[in-house]
Amino acid sequence: MAHGQELNGIWKGTLTQQPGGCFPVYYIELQINIGMDNGVKGASYHYSDITNYVKKKFTGTYNASLKKISIQEKDMITFHIPLDCVPCVKNYELWYSRTNGKEVLSGDWSGKVMNTDFECQPGQIVLTRVAESAFKEIPEIAVDTGTLRLDFYDNAIVDDDSISVYVNNKLVLTHQRLSLKPITTYVKIDLLNTFQEVQMVAENMGSIPPNTALLIVTAGEKRYRLYLTSTETKSAKVRFIYDKEVSEKKSNKQ
Repeated sequence: MAHGQELNGIWKGTLTQQPGGCFPVYYIELQINIGMDNGVKGASYHYSDITNYVKKKFTGTYNASLKKISIQEKDMITFHIPLDCVPCVKNYELWYSRTNGKEVLSGDWSGKVMNTDFECQPGQIVLTRVAESAFKEIPEIAVDTGTLRLDFYDNAIVDDDSISVYVNNKLVLTHQRLSLKPITTYVKIDLLNTFQEVQMVAENMGSIPPNTALLIVTAGEKRYRLYLTSTETKSAKVRFIYDKEVSEKKSNKQ
């Protein structure tokens, strides 16, 4: 491993805890980016499934001679976990190895319960490189504070699709027919509402299954185009997350 950048990418595995943790074993995904100065940045997901998870940012350092990454989780971006669970902000000491073509990051972790000085029950961690994130099915858009406008259109041919829309499991639009004119709703992102999950549910398939929609998101001066597909058994979701770095970059430009 001549360059730390070769460790860039997505690493997935399991993280174990001693008795006392919320889960004895659960999944973890690290999205690692190592710079030319061997500084480390990225995001971590801790989850039992993609609907019950904690997402945090991290920083760290890479020691090329030891093939070691030291990571410290920082800002909590969002979390959706059982009410009796409290996130643990973790530190990792990970070593890189390669055996029979399999790349592994393994080591130990420790940490503190979020917003306290209480030590978490430490444990071990083993990760392997994967091609894509487990969360790719649900787009995440980092936004500044403010009101987001969501416009739903029928995608391509208008074929009498109809949808219902939920925001954080609360019904906001019901049995709306998609057409070339937008079906509009709004969601608010601020320091008190840092996470909004929008779910589109197909009420019928129209004449050309599946139910497809074009979602145009207006967030201040930015616009996003998303293509959503929903069936009788699977809804479509998109998540909006407040990111203070977006706000800081905007302030610096003003």
